[in-house]
Amino acid sequence: MRPPTAQEIGGLIDDYIAEEIYYREAIAMGLDQDDTVIRRRLRQKMEFISEAAADAVEPTDAQLQAYLDGHPDKFALPALLTFQQVLLSSERRGELARADAEKLLAELQAGRGPADPAQAGDPTMLPPSMEQATPQEIANTFGEAFSADVESAPVGQWTGPFESAYGLHLVRVATRTPAKQPTLAEIRPSVLREWQAAQRQQVNDAFYDSLRGKYDVRYEGELGKLLAPAPATAPAARP
Repeated sequence: MRPPTAQEIGGLIDDYIAEEIYYREAIAMGLDQDDTVIRRRLRQKMEFISEAAADAVEPTDAQLQAYLDGHPDKFALPALLTFQQVLLSSERRGELARADAEKLLAELQAGRGPADPAQAGDPTMLPPSMEQATPQEIANTFGEAFSADVESAPVGQWTGPFESAYGLHLVRVATRTPAKQPTLAEIRPSVLREWQAAQRQQVNDAFYDSLRGKYDVRYEGELGKLLAPAPATAPAARP
């Protein structure tokens, strides 16, 4: 937060002069040729030129709505579930696991279970409950089959047993928010971001196609044989 001194300004100028001299000498020596890093950087700068043009376009709400309508799966909000679970370990209980699970289920459904149902199960590192979890988050923790069972379980009552790699589970779904398609107003920033990314890709592709049209690209030798289009199949001769 002060003006630079003459010595500091001189140092900056000397550094600029050194950079310019090195740059010009490097170009004269051809050091920019066959350098992967420089080639990639120059490609990036060319792509930035076309991306800048795409970023300058501000879409209308109608365009964003059309993009949202055309890509519903990309923006769909997944179902959210809140549930409790009690594990009865098949490894620990063996053949008695299912009978024990059904007995405990009957007690829980009749309201005779312990105040903390997890205490009636076996020790586990699995969470005793999950709140506002997506089906994928549930699957990541308990497995795909368990997640599918919980998605279809009734709300507000103990049910099961549901099987997983860890054993048998009794589950009580507290709340379930169905999957839904959000409105543009709810997720406009996300739609805008995805629309802009798509626009940049389209502009980049068109820019590259226009540049490639200036060149005659040939594949020769073994590579040419490998990439040569397959010959058209001649129509069968009529008798």
